[in-house]
Amino acid sequence: MVKRYWLFKSEPETFSIQHLMIMANQVSPWDGVRNFQARNFLRDDVKLGDGVFFYHSSTKETGIVGICEVVRAGYPDRTAFDPSSPYFDMRSTAEKPLWYCVDVKFVRKFSRVILLSELKQHLPTATMMVCRRGMRLSIQPVTADEWQAALKLAGK
Repeated sequence: MVKRYWLFKSEPETFSIQHLMIMANQVSPWDGVRNFQARNFLRDDVKLGDGVFFYHSSTKETGIVGICEVVRAGYPDRTAFDPSSPYFDMRSTAEKPLWYCVDVKFVRKFSRVILLSELKQHLPTATMMVCRRGMRLSIQPVTADEWQAALKLAGK
């Protein structure tokens, strides 16, 4: 099976790489995704062992802050069933789940943020979905070439 790569966006006030680093076993569900295209990636395409760039969005320094790995492939997002959760969705049931999540494990925090402006200035990272104007999707595929180029920017 071919390893795939992804970029997962999160607002650091909600869930940051530092939050992931202090979780038990440094593992957490990547839940609360409420976009159908992103859901489809989580449900159908993100697989065990895939590499993930952790991206901080909606902050002063938006960019890639580290790496995590998928340690559990897509499964129903339980926050959709919980009326006390901000991610509750009454349309989603255990019998017919609407929303999915994956579990990720912390791998490495970069010594610096690879800023979006920097990604846009270098090839092949300039071709990443995150560099496209108006691209707000929180789960995005990354090619192997983009992955390697971004790692070089991070100083691997």
